[in-house]
Amino acid sequence: MPELAAVLFDLDGTLVDTAPDLGAAANRMRTDRGLSALPLEILRPVASQGAQGLLRVAFHLQPEDPDFAPMRAEFLEIYAAHICEQSTLFPGMAETLTSLSAHGVVWGIVTNKPGFLTLPLLSALKLPVPPGAVVSGDSTARAKPDPLPITHALAKLGISAAQSLMIGDDPRDMAAGKAAGTRCWAAAWGYLEAGNDPRHWGADQIIQRSEQLEFALLHFNTAQ
Repeated sequence: MPELAAVLFDLDGTLVDTAPDLGAAANRMRTDRGLSALPLEILRPVASQGAQGLLRVAFHLQPEDPDFAPMRAEFLEIYAAHICEQSTLFPGMAETLTSLSAHGVVWGIVTNKPGFLTLPLLSALKLPVPPGAVVSGDSTARAKPDPLPITHALAKLGISAAQSLMIGDDPRDMAAGKAAGTRCWAAAWGYLEAGNDPRHWGADQIIQRSEQLEFALLHFNTAQ
């Protein structure tokens, strides 16, 4: 089996803990309407779903509801203005990125987050090693779970799918990676709603804690 040459990360809930800022945007909308703020632990499990998930939990809104589109626009405006006030890399991620670079493994980001949010967030985070490719939700004609964003990222990196690994905290990450031909690891430290069990995602491996990722990657080629 080919050795690992590239690692692709989902962004929210995998590489970066963005839930505090996403939750704050939803709560700002609630308090502006005279509602009490929700505890972060209620909003965190849907943070990977972006505006759709947060508006569902915070306001019981569905995309087909007439108020959804204007409230989504309001949410995105608030979030964009406070894009990285509390967001941080998950524990161990800075060390993981540095280790990958030291071992000659390139890395990239494949996210469904739109580019106008992705790029300012990455700039504010001051990553220890810059990604070789960043593919946002609007970078390609189709987003995950379609494999197109992953194949696009790998083309930018110049690495084959057989030499690559996709890591994410959502079933769509596994579906996209498998369809693109990469190996796939589930990030169990991410944003998981009750009943969303990574054991059912078809992942090649499940990593429970972000602090364990560097060690797992260092032993990737012997473990596969």
